[in-house]
Amino acid sequence: MPENENGESKEGPVIRDKRRVDPETGELRQDAQAAPEAAAEDAGGPGAAADPDTGELAEALTQLNERTSDLKRLQAEYANYRKRVDRDRVAVREQAVGQVLSELLPVLDDIGRAREHGELNGGFKSVGESLEAVVTKLGLKRYADKGDLFDPNVHEALTMMPTPGVEASTVIEVFQPGYQIGERVIRPARVVVSAPADDDPAEDVAAGAEDVADAPAGEPGPAEGAADTAPPASEAAEPRAAEPPGPAEQDR
Repeated sequence: MPENENGESKEGPVIRDKRRVDPETGELRQDAQAAPEAAAEDAGGPGAAADPDTGELAEALTQLNERTSDLKRLQAEYANYRKRVDRDRVAVREQAVGQVLSELLPVLDDIGRAREHGELNGGFKSVGESLEAVVTKLGLKRYADKGDLFDPNVHEALTMMPTPGVEASTVIEVFQPGYQIGERVIRPARVVVSAPADDDPAEDVAAGAEDVADAPAGEPGPAEGAADTAPPASEAAEPRAAEPPGPAEQDR
């Protein structure tokens, strides 16, 4: 090192080569290889496994999953509860409306009969049409017409008339119309039904003729057999001979 006038040595700048690759050989220096391995050992050493923060984090995640599951279950139960309450509310409303409208059915019947006889006119016509509009708005529906197929769930058959040639039971006359709210029947319709005939008289006559034709020629019928077993009329009418008198009668 150069010396100054006082004879003291003067330190120059210190240069440290921190290049990981040796410029002369072009190979990776040993210090550069040892640095990553030391960092990996520090990160995964026994001190890291015993870190209390990691255990607390795992416990917190477990509690979070449990609370999330509880919240989902409560949410599903509440949704089912709301659906059940809404369904019950609708059922109670329909029942209350049905009870009120059932009391108005005789009035509606009178209005319908007056319309059929041409007596629905004037102010009575306006009142009747307004009442029918109100009950229709509340959900009341009238049904049963001539030609409808008979349904025992909504019809009450007062008379069943077997009719040849009819394939399905059909309403031929309506004595009293039926009313329903939605799927609930308030009053069934009273009707006369034309039902398919079970037996056809023409077919019965033809079947009897075939039975007579198929019977054997020499075999007697039921009437002939009864006639053969009966005694002749002469034998039945012939009187029996008188018996001779006994000893007591001869002494007399």
